[in-house]
Amino acid sequence: MSNKESLGNEDVATPHHTDNQDHSVADTRDFIEAESQGDDNTFDEGFTAKTIIGSIFVSLIMTAGAIYLGLVAGSGLGAAAQWVTIVLFAEIARRSFLPLKRQEIFLLYYVAGGLAAVAGADRGISGGPFGWLIWNQYFIQSPQAAAIAKEIPWFSTPQPGSAGLDQRNFFHPDWWMVGGVLGPIPVMMIHQTLERLSWLPAGYLLFRATSDVERLPFPLASVAASGATALAEAGSKEDSWRWRIFSTGTVIGLIFGAVYVAIPIMTATAFGKAVTLIPIPFIDFMASTETILPAAPVGYSGDLGKILTGFVLPFEMVAATCISSLVFQVGLNPVLYKQGILHQWHPGTESIETRMVNNFDFWLSAGIGIQLAIAVIGIYIIVKGSIEASRGLKRSSRGAWHEVPAGRGDKAGWWKIALGIWLLATLAYIAFTHFLIPQFPITLLLGYGLLLTPLNSYVAARMFGLTSQDAQFPYVKELTVMESGYKRIDVWFAPMPIHDYGSLAQRFREVELTKTKFTSILKAELLMFPLIMLGGFIYWSFIWGTSQIPSSQYPFAQRMWPLIASNQAIWNQINKAGGATWVLDSIKPSFIIGGGVVTLALYGVMFMAKLPMLAFYGAAGGANALPADTVPLFVGACLGKFYFAKRYGVEKWRNYAPVLLAGFACGTGLISMAAIALALIAKAVQPLPF
Repeated sequence: MSNKESLGNEDVATPHHTDNQDHSVADTRDFIEAESQGDDNTFDEGFTAKTIIGSIFVSLIMTAGAIYLGLVAGSGLGAAAQWVTIVLFAEIARRSFLPLKRQEIFLLYYVAGGLAAVAGADRGISGGPFGWLIWNQYFIQSPQAAAIAKEIPWFSTPQPGSAGLDQRNFFHPDWWMVGGVLGPIPVMMIHQTLERLSWLPAGYLLFRATSDVERLPFPLASVAASGATALAEAGSKEDSWRWRIFSTGTVIGLIFGAVYVAIPIMTATAFGKAVTLIPIPFIDFMASTETILPAAPVGYSGDLGKILTGFVLPFEMVAATCISSLVFQVGLNPVLYKQGILHQWHPGTESIETRMVNNFDFWLSAGIGIQLAIAVIGIYIIVKGSIEASRGLKRSSRGAWHEVPAGRGDKAGWWKIALGIWLLATLAYIAFTHFLIPQFPITLLLGYGLLLTPLNSYVAARMFGLTSQDAQFPYVKELTVMESGYKRIDVWFAPMPIHDYGSLAQRFREVELTKTKFTSILKAELLMFPLIMLGGFIYWSFIWGTSQIPSSQYPFAQRMWPLIASNQAIWNQINKAGGATWVLDSIKPSFIIGGGVVTLALYGVMFMAKLPMLAFYGAAGGANALPADTVPLFVGACLGKFYFAKRYGVEKWRNYAPVLLAGFACGTGLISMAAIALALIAKAVQPLPF
């Protein structure tokens, strides 16, 4: 077999590019767009009767499973809900001779992801915002919150002694009306409505800025698009290269998922203790390396999905991320420790705890400087491009605000409407928060909503567009509240206008790559909101009504919620007199300035040397990344570039990789869902202890 052998006989779409190994941002975007092309590349409506039925199915079936699994095991259904839904409906439609379009398949994927999303990952809360009300009622009655229970605000939960809590009944008036004003449930519903009105136009604006104007590639956006295209082709063709690659990835995912996910779930169900053949989340080597590399979090993740993700991401970005991670986390951290900067670390500390204490000592401040530098660079680039466009100068591959692809469902001027809606929704959000906590400085609320949120979201959107990785400004709320001098704890329970909408830019890019009209997403959101609220209300009411939460029926909640409550009780008091001053001490202006200066200097050097800008953003994002995660990505990138690309050809391999990763996600999702179902059945039929 030649080194150009293919898994299929059809020719795959390949864009024209140079032989230069360092593909530019534009080249990467061109490859992704070419790879995502199907037989019909016109935009089409995805919101149909089939997707409505699928949405109701997810709401009725998946929501209950997601809630129960979160309380029992501490995890939601995640990708399992998405892939089980679309595979099931695609197969039913195919056998009914009504195959699903890829737009319909992707919209099912989109809706299932939204309905089965985890609201509070650390608490195992899934099934919509009603889960937070369950948490709040537990917290206010917990021994850990005894000292502050009377200060917990009326809009978060009824007070201890309320019949609404004693009877575990969401229908009780205490949940709906308190002292003649809105109760916790109406407050939550208004909050969720304002959230939706804010994030949808914000996500669209970020997409227009980073995708339409800057033309960033969004490397992982093609994964969902490739999966939808493969399943659509499977329903309309006897065979296709996408379906064969997708099936190969699914088999790999099934095998790996059986070892990585199913065995721990089943052994935990059968024996009360999970058997993990591959350590989760990673293999920690710090016990062996801490003497020669103090304060360096050394480990390796056994998650095969990271290697497959390395197949998809641009090689120069992954390589820079890995090198940066090793240089700073393994090389610099021991130096900082010996200099007394990382003073909280001590021998015997594991990697996750090491990362936490190192953040407070140094990386929190340095990271803020890095993100501010990225924001400055991004704003400069987009302003410069807009000025050039207005003057009619050459823009090469850049787009413009007035340019919109034909048939996409939006128009050139929609961004102005979206900006107006977002601004009005944000101001309404600020006014609502001010109504709930009138003594909190309104200037801070305005700063959160109108300055911090756009800045944070834009930086994150650019990082998603370039590296498919998030970027955040951590602990901003905690630090600003402490600096403001506000002493009440109601601020920690109020909905605050601090958001990171960066990931939504990638979601809109996925919609575009599947040739789904943007109006389909608007219709889907209008359907999802009542389904999320109604499904969450019904199932949380039923589960809470049948037994106390937490209890012995929910092992994760029973074991972890008291610990989380203790941690929350501490954080809820950091702004009170005698609170935790160490939070403020962790912000060091010199480190912020240093991180920003080094980042800007690195950008200047790489720009002058005409090095790939993807490598710069990879290096910036990898500075505070765990080597346990970046090394497997680099292993995958090297395998893809130096083995598979030579074996199958560069162009074909770059087309195969996203489809393979989508199939892998489908396989792990299917095996996870099967294991979860068996575990739930086993727990349902096991004998009661009396």
